[in-house]
Amino acid sequence: MASFTLAHLSDPHLPPLPKPRLIELAGKRVFGYVNWTRNRHKYQRREVLDALVADVKAQAPDHIAVTGDLVNLALDAEFAPARTWLDGVGPPDRVTTIPGNHDAYVRATYHRFGETFAPYLASDNGSAGFPALRRRGPLALISLSTAVPTLPLMATGTLGRAQLAALERVLERLATEDVFRVLLVHHPLKSDARHKRMTDAADLLALLKRHGVELVLHGHDHIHSTMWFEGPNGNIPAIGVPSASALAHGRYPAAAYNLFTIEKDNAGWRCEQTVRGLGSGFQIGQIKHARLV
Repeated sequence: MASFTLAHLSDPHLPPLPKPRLIELAGKRVFGYVNWTRNRHKYQRREVLDALVADVKAQAPDHIAVTGDLVNLALDAEFAPARTWLDGVGPPDRVTTIPGNHDAYVRATYHRFGETFAPYLASDNGSAGFPALRRRGPLALISLSTAVPTLPLMATGTLGRAQLAALERVLERLATEDVFRVLLVHHPLKSDARHKRMTDAADLLALLKRHGVELVLHGHDHIHSTMWFEGPNGNIPAIGVPSASALAHGRYPAAAYNLFTIEKDNAGWRCEQTVRGLGSGFQIGQIKHARLV
């Protein structure tokens, strides 16, 4: 079987932030806007994001996954530029995205992400909603949404019982097929920060322990992350990645993305990870290479 390459980037937080109208700064957005104007505008940079995406394209992956937080405060004016940016990354048959907590920042614009990015979200059969299932080469890409509006100073995510039940049905069907299952979710499966965690992660982990997938990809924490979780046939790697537009700051590394090369031989599935990221002079280069499966 020929190898298949999947690129993974996350949390572009597309800069610059449009100037909000005064009426849009009610509630939670006030805190986010103050954070942006005081801090985040310094290290979420469009030139970084553009350099990273150019390098992704130069590697010519077969598919690209973007695991959420395309926008910042979910302002109405953020969504059209974000769609233009994603169109530049690639067409919907070559790119899959999911929402993050910033894409559902407030209830008033909760619907905008689904409307704006519908072709990049939909299952192969055209259905909307989550979980979504897209088949690309030997891969079954299973998209989840943890994006729900939350209170100020909270960045939690939730799947909910209905989505978890639907995911179980999807995994039961896929169990009879010879596919490499990749789960896309914005929040990590484990977090020590209560204000940033997936509230029903334990339910998802129990489901994965029963049914398994080959790989989990997430964003949210803006760091390089590799965690392993129990599956029915061995441990499952869960991989996180820094923000795709970030300069290094504090404990947060500079922008990076992952390439996963996946193939099957007589011994079973093989998955190798290459990490590429921002170095000096805005140059993108290889940071790490490892075999995961």
